[in-house]
Amino acid sequence: MTPETQSLTSRALCELAPVIPVLVVKDAGKAEGLATALVAGGLPVLEVTLRTPAALDVIREMAKVPGGHVGAGTVLTPDDAKRAKDAGASFAVSPGATERLVRACEEIGLPLLPGAVTASEVMRAMEYGYSMLKFFPAEAAGGAKSLKALAGPLPQVSFCPTGGVSLGNARDYLSLPNVICVGGSWISPDEDVALGNWDAIETRAREASGLR
Repeated sequence: MTPETQSLTSRALCELAPVIPVLVVKDAGKAEGLATALVAGGLPVLEVTLRTPAALDVIREMAKVPGGHVGAGTVLTPDDAKRAKDAGASFAVSPGATERLVRACEEIGLPLLPGAVTASEVMRAMEYGYSMLKFFPAEAAGGAKSLKALAGPLPQVSFCPTGGVSLGNARDYLSLPNVICVGGSWISPDEDVALGNWDAIETRAREASGLR
């Protein structure tokens, strides 16, 4: 799978809903209920960050939920990419882009959403063949104003901003011509996940799904 094909696949996933929930899940026993609530609320694309020991098991469980597209976030190395795909991830998300990671995802056929912030990083990703990128950390890097500025010289590139994105500012990003969707963690707070409060999470997901 070439980077160009990967980018088209990532773009298609990003177009499915205005928000991709960014999930840090510590207990794989909560995975099915959480994914079911999010998908039922209209958010079928889920990013499970590889930041907990349970992350790969969480991906395995969420991949079983009908209607969902589960990917791995915080993918930093070729080994991360391989383990994520073996666990059932249908895509990978990285805060940056390295040649080793790009080539590894190409070799194993795992669509990659690589990260970029500066014009130079975006241009480097373009040289690899990517036109759909993650913009991280969005708020710390200038937020919607920075993305709007990038749209001028680089209109052929689209973004999924994450990092500091919330219900309060998501529309600022989604109104930009170069933003396809946003990534956010506000939809499934730790307390609701720990309590299995799936109704509250589904309600939040439904609200987020109507943002576009």
